Amino acid sequence: MDRVDLVKNKAQDTAKKAKKGASYLIYSRTAVVVVLLLAQVMFMIAMVNYLQKYMSAIYFMLAIFSAVMIIYILNEKGNPEFKMTWILCVMLFPVFGTLFYLFVKTEFSTRYIGKRLSELKIETAPYMEENKEIVQALRANKPSNANLAYYMSHQIGFPTYRNTEVTYFPLGEDKFEEMIRQMERAEKFIFMEYFIVDEGYMWNTILEVLERKAAEGVEVRFMYDGMCSIALLPYRYPKTLQKKGLKAKMFSPVHPVLSTHQNNRDHRKICVIDGKVGFTGGINLADEYINRKERFGHWKDTAVMLRGDAVQSLTVMFLQMWNVDETVKEKFDAYLTPSTTGLRRELGFVLPYGDSPYDHENVGEEVYFHILNHAKKYVHIMTPYLILDGEMITALTRAAKSNIEVIIIMPHIPDKKYAFALAKTYYEELLEAGVQIYEYTPGFVHAKVFVADDDTATVGTINLDYRSLYLHFECGTFIYQNAVVYDIEEDFQNTLKKCQKISITDVRTRPFISKAAGEILRLVAPLM
Repeated sequence: MDRVDLVKNKAQDTAKKAKKGASYLIYSRTAVVVVLLLAQVMFMIAMVNYLQKYMSAIYFMLAIFSAVMIIYILNEKGNPEFKMTWILCVMLFPVFGTLFYLFVKTEFSTRYIGKRLSELKIETAPYMEENKEIVQALRANKPSNANLAYYMSHQIGFPTYRNTEVTYFPLGEDKFEEMIRQMERAEKFIFMEYFIVDEGYMWNTILEVLERKAAEGVEVRFMYDGMCSIALLPYRYPKTLQKKGLKAKMFSPVHPVLSTHQNNRDHRKICVIDGKVGFTGGINLADEYINRKERFGHWKDTAVMLRGDAVQSLTVMFLQMWNVDETVKEKFDAYLTPSTTGLRRELGFVLPYGDSPYDHENVGEEVYFHILNHAKKYVHIMTPYLILDGEMITALTRAAKSNIEVIIIMPHIPDKKYAFALAKTYYEELLEAGVQIYEYTPGFVHAKVFVADDDTATVGTINLDYRSLYLHFECGTFIYQNAVVYDIEEDFQNTLKKCQKISITDVRTRPFISKAAGEILRLVAPLM
C-alpha cells in the first residue's frame, strides 16, 4: 500500500469517527435531555409572548405586581447579590422574571430534599454530640475558635474533635497512592462520595480495588454526582457497578424536567475506610487530578487524610447524603466508632464540617470569614475561582488594610475562561487594598486552602465562588494547633515560588474584550 492509499484510508477512518461521534451526540441520552429542557424553556417563553399580546390591558396590574415582587425580594433573607440579580431579572423581563422567581421559590423537590436532610440530621444527632471538655480546652487556647466550635455544633451539628492525626497531600498523585494503600487494608466498609468520576487510570485502579474488596465481604458504597451522566459516564453506570458487587448510586440524577434542585450539585469529595481513616479535599476521580493526563498544564490540588476521632463526622456526612432517597432506615451504629481513650495534646483540634444549600447557613463562607477576621499575621489562600460577594471582598480587604498579609494564589491557565475573566474584575479592588495576588504559571490550581498564623488551616472542597459558597453541597476540615498546619504553609510557600505576581498595571492593561466580558458577567455572578 503506497503513501497515497495510507493517507486516503486515514482520512476515511477520521470521517467515520467524526460521523460516529456526531451520531452519538445526536442520539445520546444527553442530547435528548438537552432537547427536552430547551423545549420546556421555549414553551415558557412562548407563554410569556402570548401574554404580552394583552399587555396593554394588564400593564397596570403587572407593574403593581412587579413592584410588590421587588419589595418582597428586598425584604427576603439572603445574600444581597442574589437579590440584585433577581430584581434585575424582574425589571428587565417582568412576566418571565416574576414567574420564574415564583417557580424557583415554590419548587417541590428542593423542599423535599431540605426536609429529608433535616430529618437525617435529627436521626444522626446522638452521634454528633459536642464534648464540652474539648470546647473548654479550645476556649482556653483561643476563645474565638471556641465560638466557631459552638456555632458549628449548635447550628450545623458538627462537633470539634481531638486525638486525630492529619496528613496533608500537596498533590493529587500523593493522595491517590495513600488512598489506594488504605483501601487495601479495609476490613468492614468503604464509603466514597465524589463530584467527578471519569474512566481512566485513576478510576480503573480504584474500581479494581473496590471490586476485589466487595468480593472479600467488605461493604462498598459509592456515590457520585448526577452531572457525570451528561458527558463522563453512561446514565446506567450505577447498574454496572452494582453488578461488580458495589452499592452505587448517583446523587440527583439529571432528568429532562426543569427543576431547581438540579442546580444544587454534590461537590463533596469524601472517602471513609472502616470509620478509622477519612480523606477529603479538592481531588476528584479523574486522571487530570493526578497529572496522568494534561488538560490545563500542571494540575495543583490538595487533600487531607484524617485518622482518629474526627473521621466520625465524615462518616455521618456520607450516610446523611446516601440516605436522602432511601426508604429503609439506616443502622448508623454499625458504622460509627467509639472515641479514643486518653488525650494526645500535640494533635490539637480538628473540626470536619459539611455545607448544604438547604440549611440556610453559609458554613464554608463562615469558616473563611472566621480565619480572615481573627488572623494576627497572615492568611494565605489557594483557590481556582474568585467570584466574590460584597462580604467576602470586605473581609479580604479589611484584613489586608489591618496589616495582615493576605496572599491569594490563582491559576494561570484556567479551566473556564469566562470564570477567569470574571475573577480578574475583582483583582484591582483587592490589589489596591493590599491583597497580593499570584498566578500559578505551570498550570491550574484546583486547591481550596486557607492557612493562617502557623496554627490554623482549612482544606476542603469549597471554592471562592457563589456556587460553592451558596448552591452546592460541600465539605472541609478546620484544623487548629496541629503540626500539619506547618506542612500546609510550607506547600503554600513552595507553590508561591512557581507563581508570577500580578500588579495593578497587569490588571489595567489586559485586553479590552477580557475587561468587557468580565464586567458584563458580573451582572450574573451569583449564577456562577
